[in-house]
Amino acid sequence: MKLGLYMATQWRQGADLAPELANLIEQVRVARASGLSSLMVGQHFLSAPLQMFQAMPLLARLAAEAEGMQIGPGLLLLPLLNPVIVAEETATLDWLCGGKAIIGLGLGYRKEEFDSIGVPFKERVPRFVEGVEVIRKLWRDDVVEHRGRFHTVTGVTASLKPQQKNLPIWMAGDVEAAVKRAAKLSDAWFPSPMVSEESVAKLNALFRETREAAGVAPAKEYPVIRECHVGTLDEVREPLSFKYEAYASWSGDSGFVPADGIRADFDKFAARRFLIGSESELVDQIGRYGAQTGTNHILLRVQWPGLGQKMAVRSLERLGRVVEQLK
Repeated sequence: MKLGLYMATQWRQGADLAPELANLIEQVRVARASGLSSLMVGQHFLSAPLQMFQAMPLLARLAAEAEGMQIGPGLLLLPLLNPVIVAEETATLDWLCGGKAIIGLGLGYRKEEFDSIGVPFKERVPRFVEGVEVIRKLWRDDVVEHRGRFHTVTGVTASLKPQQKNLPIWMAGDVEAAVKRAAKLSDAWFPSPMVSEESVAKLNALFRETREAAGVAPAKEYPVIRECHVGTLDEVREPLSFKYEAYASWSGDSGFVPADGIRADFDKFAARRFLIGSESELVDQIGRYGAQTGTNHILLRVQWPGLGQKMAVRSLERLGRVVEQLK
């Protein structure tokens, strides 16, 4: 089992962001010293009631502190972005981190983002699929030829290709159609923290079955994002519930966030999704989680808007002892 840091890059409105970059740098250093093997950060636009740093410039700044770790965006909202820019920025990141970049990609679910950027929400799936095709061609082909519904890239060559030969593409999406799409087009399915343990197990099995049926080689990575605190739920209940209430307010009618479940019984919602407990309890939870779901790479988020730096760093330090016990 590999453990990584899914870094929190969101803060409440009005929070002073001046010290936060230094805090994130400290967290990466502690995570690396604790034996965590990967670092990923998310992406949203227009994220009120939260302030949020954008993923790619932040990762470029953190690459030096994360030396030796896999790093990447988890995830970029590809239908809202130009795939040529995504391909070249990710290739650049791969050189900055010594050939250890990952890229996570997702559809997006907030209509406000699509409306504000000027992309029709109903086009998100075909834009996503075509965008992945363009990215792979730019990384693979010496001269790219692509004439699609949304993008024309013909007779050109990428400014640079990734340092690693096969830069992993992970795809998100918490429903069966998305998992089947990921099985055919990506290197790994990457479920969000909203997916329950039972659903991760079921959908991981679907991912494997779909790849086998399509004649695609078995995946090497089965990653997942989980909220994690080495301590008690009471210590982090307020910032965690604040974050998930913000998620619920974002999702509207999309169904992406189970708002009713969050509001009706947050403790029950947390118990089916989060990894929270003492060091020994975390060792047991992580071992059981891997056995029951088939997951072999857990990205752990240890901070949420309103949780102080000391508490987040303490969890990362304790996770170092968890990593030792899992070896």
